[in-house]
Amino acid sequence: MLFITNRFPKQSIETEIGRNFDFDLENNASSNSVFFCERLGKKEYKEIGSIDFMTRLKNSKYRQVLIYIHGFSNLPEDVFDGAEEFSLLCEKKKNKEVLVIPIIWPCDNDLGVVQDYWDDQKAADQSGMPFARVLEKFLAWRSSEEYNPTEDPCLKRINILAHSMGNRVLRETLSVWRKYDLPQGVPLIFRNTFLVAADVVNETLHEGQKGEVICHASRNVVVYHASDDLALRASKMSNLKNKIASRRLGHTGPEKMDETPRNVYSVDCDDVNNRYDKPKGHSYFRSGTKKGSAGKVFKHIFSCLLTGRVYPDDEDRRTSILNSGK
Repeated sequence: MLFITNRFPKQSIETEIGRNFDFDLENNASSNSVFFCERLGKKEYKEIGSIDFMTRLKNSKYRQVLIYIHGFSNLPEDVFDGAEEFSLLCEKKKNKEVLVIPIIWPCDNDLGVVQDYWDDQKAADQSGMPFARVLEKFLAWRSSEEYNPTEDPCLKRINILAHSMGNRVLRETLSVWRKYDLPQGVPLIFRNTFLVAADVVNETLHEGQKGEVICHASRNVVVYHASDDLALRASKMSNLKNKIASRRLGHTGPEKMDETPRNVYSVDCDDVNNRYDKPKGHSYFRSGTKKGSAGKVFKHIFSCLLTGRVYPDDEDRRTSILNSGK
């Protein structure tokens, strides 16, 4: 499995193509460097560099790419487990359709959820700058006549799925990218952007707010939320402790749909989240009641991937409820 990370390696931070890459799990600082790597097996990784990485994506037999940004308190092998589960569900639905690429940012390795949470929030913010460099590298590669000549362009569709605090990483990445590299506005590079159990304030996608840039970079932005998500309740308590009072996007969906851009859609997952992920009701976007069997949230995500439309039977519809029936 290919992946991108800004976690520090135990080795030098200087890129060296073909070397072994070992995560320094005791260091949860955000590196200014990014590393393009391949997972060869459990806890076995190799650095391959950005050009080989992007060329492999272009030459793969998959029609689409899904970039997966994980949530807080996830160490690398946890991320790979989740990414592999999602990837296998995609293969069951349609072979060689969706290639899942994890982005691994530096979660904390301390004990204690609250301490982990606050440290991870800082790491998420600091990850914006290095991952913005990934997007710049991608644009340079895509426009290169050497790697993407006019007669042989890369035609892969790119989608992104951010889970939990990974939404904060995505928001900061696009915000930093616009501020320093694209003051006239970001390009539309994502076909679908899925914001699942988003651990950001519920006004973040409103026009004029920091997360609006996510909408500018995406054809569709789909928000999956559940009011009884226990992990996000812990997030709210931690933020209140630090005198930040706001409901989370992953609890309520957008605060006011009429203040979000028209390409934002809201999906209420209250009826299924705790059935799929007991007792937290937080990681409900992969399997359903049985691991390896697609749940309703996954099926909705995959339908969007296949069609490029959130509600193909009703183009003007912007909200929905996923019920627990078959």
